[in-house]
Amino acid sequence: MFRQWSMQSGAAPRRPEPQAASEELWEQEVERLCASRTPVRMLPYAMADKRFIRELREPEGVKTSWQRWHRPRRVAQQHLREAEQRLARGFGLWEGALYEIGGLFGTGIQSYFTFLRFLLLLNLLTMLLTACFVLLPLVWLRPPEHGPALKLTGLQCSGSPLPQSDIPRFHNPLWNILTGRAFNNTYLFYGAYQAGPESSSTYSVRLAYLLSPMACLLLCFCGILQRMAEGLPQQTLLGQRYRTPLSAKVFSSWDFCIRVWEAATIKKHEISNELKMELEEGRLVELAQQQTRAQKACRLLTYLRTNLLIVLLVVGAISAIFWATKYSQDNKEESLFLVLQYLPPGVISLVNFLGPQLFTVLIQLENYPPGTEVNLTLIWCVVLKLASLGMFSFSLGQTVLCVGRNKTSCESYGYNACDYQCWENSVGEELYKLIIFNFLLTVAFAFLVSLPRRLLVERFSGWFWTWLDREEFLVPKNVLDIVAAQTVTWMGLFYCPLLPLLNSVFLFLTFYIKKYTLLRNSRASPRRFRASSSTFFFHLVLLLGLLLAAVPLAYVISSTHSSWDCGLFTNYSAPWQVVPELVALQLPLPGQRALRYLSSHAFSFPLLILLSIVLTVCISQSRANARAIQGLRKQLVWQVQEKWHLVDDLSRLLPELSPEPGSPHSRISRPRSFCPGFPCPGSPGPRTPRLGPSNRLSSSSLGAPSALVPASRFHFPSRTEL
Repeated sequence: MFRQWSMQSGAAPRRPEPQAASEELWEQEVERLCASRTPVRMLPYAMADKRFIRELREPEGVKTSWQRWHRPRRVAQQHLREAEQRLARGFGLWEGALYEIGGLFGTGIQSYFTFLRFLLLLNLLTMLLTACFVLLPLVWLRPPEHGPALKLTGLQCSGSPLPQSDIPRFHNPLWNILTGRAFNNTYLFYGAYQAGPESSSTYSVRLAYLLSPMACLLLCFCGILQRMAEGLPQQTLLGQRYRTPLSAKVFSSWDFCIRVWEAATIKKHEISNELKMELEEGRLVELAQQQTRAQKACRLLTYLRTNLLIVLLVVGAISAIFWATKYSQDNKEESLFLVLQYLPPGVISLVNFLGPQLFTVLIQLENYPPGTEVNLTLIWCVVLKLASLGMFSFSLGQTVLCVGRNKTSCESYGYNACDYQCWENSVGEELYKLIIFNFLLTVAFAFLVSLPRRLLVERFSGWFWTWLDREEFLVPKNVLDIVAAQTVTWMGLFYCPLLPLLNSVFLFLTFYIKKYTLLRNSRASPRRFRASSSTFFFHLVLLLGLLLAAVPLAYVISSTHSSWDCGLFTNYSAPWQVVPELVALQLPLPGQRALRYLSSHAFSFPLLILLSIVLTVCISQSRANARAIQGLRKQLVWQVQEKWHLVDDLSRLLPELSPEPGSPHSRISRPRSFCPGFPCPGSPGPRTPRLGPSNRLSSSSLGAPSALVPASRFHFPSRTEL
């Protein structure tokens, strides 16, 4: 109808000349469209016709008003929102590979690679902030040249240890790259950053260097919380008893737009994996419901015994990490220097490799259910991974900063000045070696373990090679590896500002290494993971790693004396002291008073009370909403039960009012179920009919026989509607 309409640009819409026979019909249609409140995008017309209808609905003079300008602004906002979504997805990076992995191996394994892409995006944003606020201003301002090394007078060192400048250094370039000593005088480490006095420049590089790690951690924290909210498990929102009906997946999962054979194969694998996941979850829930109280009590005692043994193993593992780190820092003889450089990373990797194996053996000896066995092993692997990094950080602090120790050098300078003149660089080198060693282990396992194992299994036959089979691609283990590397990266933001760039390169390469390992050298795990549950758990572990990295960083910034010989804070007792100095130099007196009040107890106590009130209100509102949802669910079930009772009464009443058995209208019977494949929620199920005249409905109670409605007219909500 609207195909022949035309418009002049910038002028009022001109009505075309219709035929005489359709003039009245055309006017009625135009009036109906103008008076209708249906959105234009919902009308079944072409785009040109929709533009004409939109202009017909606009009042006179609107072309020059603010409303005329408002529509392009909304379109621009929509484009910006779409661009933001593409940015959040990582610029569409690896979309094809992720689709292939998700179709062939399920959404659980796909969530690992999606999580890896998310970490890559976080590292790139962190590097962008550091480059914009620290590196570029530092290059532009041209910092002063580093002066001669400071001579620490009055320092008494026992045993004549080797100063840091006299530590054995090897001229092998590869070894210097692996240990980080080749980049000691570059912007990779803290010691190369220099700046003049704060009063001589309008831009404070020191403040930017101090606040950049804090801003990066805050940005990562917000991003992780957003992803956790998006990946909340479905059962958390819909209740633990909610189960998606399999009939919905069977009849509505196929994409009929698929025309390529490869895409059809991937889609079939995807549907098969989803059905397997649903069946496995239903089986685990059924096994848990069948346990008696005595069985549950015995299972609880078994849990306690197994967890006690695992706790002893974890304590022994972190003790080994502590003594290995302490020994490598206290002994720097030339004969053992090469071995001691990578002793802490080697012990940490050995502990994280053997620990899960021992946990699995102990848990399998107790004959736990498959789901419980995997979950318990995973929890203790997370504890071991984070505890090993925490103990490594504490042992470094005890050795370098004398945390919990009394040494003469620490009493005078606030750190172990005898062994570490620039202790920030030393800590940065240790974290750098952890990142390098973790990536080298990834490459070694992929090409020196998984690949030869696959070749041997394919080349030979027999019961041993059948039992050995290909390596199982364990999603939790791989996730914990990249979470540990990301935690070390966050720990090194203050000591190695460019460490996120190095970790971004390693994550990019890890994606292709793991993809090759999954497609060629590994087999998928029989344990299926739902994407929502696994994604939520991955980000929860990542959040714990972020908190683990933030605590030592906050302690170092606020309470630790900086090195006297290197870095930006050589003349400050602690890095945070630059903030009061800049406040005194840059802010006026009212601003200084306001900041003092905000940092005082007089402001903190009212703020704490206000936050407590807000938290109480939010919790109360959440509980009220949960009660309202439960009430609505019960109301829906009651409505279904009422309809079934009405159908039950009608099924007994209709045979009395029906004609003789020989009549063609006598084929009226009660339907067994109005929901195909499963009984409707709230339905009473099969039962014997009630006898007695008192339980029957008379025709007067329902009205005239002509008012009876056939049973097929009633609507019964299915399980998905509830």
